[in-house]
Order: sequence, then C-alpha cells, then structure tokens
Amino acid sequence: MMANIVVTGCAGFIGSHLSEKLIEQGNRVIGIDNFDPFYDKTIKLRNLEQLKKSPNFIFRELDLSDSSKLKKGMENQPVDLIIHLAGKAGVRPSIEDPQGYIRANIVATQNILNLMKEKGIKKLAFASSSSVYGNTKETPFHEEMDVSNPISPYAFTKKACELINYTYHSLYGLDIVNLRFFTVFGPRQRPDLAIHKFTKLILSGEPVPMFGDGSTARDYTYYEDTVAGIIAAANYLFSNQNVYEIINLGNNQPVKLSDMIATIYDVCGIAPNIRQLPMQAGDVDITFANIDKAKKLLGYNPQYSFRKGVENFVEWYRKMND
Repeated sequence: MMANIVVTGCAGFIGSHLSEKLIEQGNRVIGIDNFDPFYDKTIKLRNLEQLKKSPNFIFRELDLSDSSKLKKGMENQPVDLIIHLAGKAGVRPSIEDPQGYIRANIVATQNILNLMKEKGIKKLAFASSSSVYGNTKETPFHEEMDVSNPISPYAFTKKACELINYTYHSLYGLDIVNLRFFTVFGPRQRPDLAIHKFTKLILSGEPVPMFGDGSTARDYTYYEDTVAGIIAAANYLFSNQNVYEIINLGNNQPVKLSDMIATIYDVCGIAPNIRQLPMQAGDVDITFANIDKAKKLLGYNPQYSFRKGVENFVEWYRKMND
C-alpha cells in the first residue's frame, strides 16, 4: 500500500501512532487536527514532533465542522483514502455538552462525506466506538446486534455517523468501513482516561477512586493492535469495491475494573489504596468484542496481553515524567 492518506485527529493518541506507521510503510499522510481544548495542546504538539520530521507528512490545522475551511485546506491535495479518527471522545463529558459532540462528530463527518463526494474520494475508514452497544445484555458484542439504545450523547453521535456513512455509501457508492474501537490504551493515551489517570495518582501517592463495586469490565485493546486493525481495514478498502462494513476492533478479553486497578498497582510496585465511589451516569457495565469478523475480513489478530500493555504504558509514563 503506497497511497495519499488523510488522517483526521492526527495529533491525538491513536492518530499520531497511526500516522507514523503509515509513513513508515511508505505512504504520504495529510494530517488534520484542530487541537480541541479537551486536553492540553502541548501533549498533542509533542505527539506531532516525530511526524513533522518526515517529508511525507503535511499538517493542516483546521476544524472539520467548518466545511469551507475543510475544502480550502484540502485544495490540490490528491487523496486515495480518508481515515477519520477526529471527534470529541468521552462518555461523561458528552452528557454535559451534547451540542458540542453533535457538531464535532456528526457535522464534521457529514462535511468529510460531502468533501469525498465533491472530490471523487471513494474510500473511508471511520472510527466508531464500542459505546454504541450501550448496556446490551448479550456478550460478546457482535456487529449484527441492534444498537438503537445508546445511553450517552457520545454513543448516539457515533451511531448517527455510521448511519450517515451508510446513506452516502448507498447514494454515492463510497466504500466505507466503520471500526468500533474498544477502550484503546498505551503510550500517549489521553490523560482523562482511566489507565493514564490511575497511573498518575498511584505514582503520586494518591488514592485511586473506584466507581461502583469494581465489577464493571472493559475490553482493553493495546494501541498497536488497534493501529494494525486500522491499516488492515485500509488494505481491505483498497482491495475491494462496493464496501460497507461495521467491524469490531477489540481484544476479546474484558478486564474487571478491580483487576485493572490491581494490575497497575502491581506493575508500579505500590500497595493498593482505593477509594470506593458510586457508579457514574452513562457508564456501561461491560464492553466485550466478538472479533470473528475482524479476523475473517482483515486478518486481525491482537498480540498484546493487558498486563504487557500496562507495563509498556507505565514505562512510558515514568520516562515522560522524570
């Protein structure tokens, strides 16, 4: 695969790792990011440092919800594929600001699709989320399930984007793969996410807050496995016509909150100090990916155990904060 690829959200956690990998494989990457103030811009600038050294990386700072700026930023750029990772993430913040999530997720995706239609770009890999499954009782979650009961604004924006994507596939023949990510973690993870937040508290000697009784579980997926899955989806898009797919990218091994906290304490070599708190609104009980479809269509095969991923994260965190 040697292609001109747009990566939206390129300064973020997954986007920066993915962009580096694509360039390493000989592709040209046009990265887009708006430095959303959800977390510190200096973190995102650090994520871009390696990329900016490459002659095969072009950066555009722009807001995807502004269609005229998006069109202007993409003038005279040949594009073979868009990997659309950008958007507002997080379940709890979406409850406070549903309008912001509608703009950054739904309107931005609509603008991307319109750009594709106008420029004749045919291929899109879209970052959806395991949040669309809500509190579905049956596990593991598979792609044929009814996901019409989202329990957060974040989840409904991701489901809405999958629906818009289907409409554009149907009307204009766009080839689209929606990738439902399951709790991606590892070096550069957003500071608001649990593993990052808990590692910081533990190494600072602060107690870790545990919401609920610790039995909620997440299908933690190490970022290298997710990036491999995205690249496999890109190859799948390039190799096939008339594509519209929804594919889970998880690890197929949920980890309980209590076990996640215990693992981080153990890796840090510190005795547990936990403060128990009530469950939070919008939280789901479990995420658990059936990855049979990803294996079959993409050859997806997660390589990292949860513990190994935590060891890599803690090592990175210590190095960053020395």
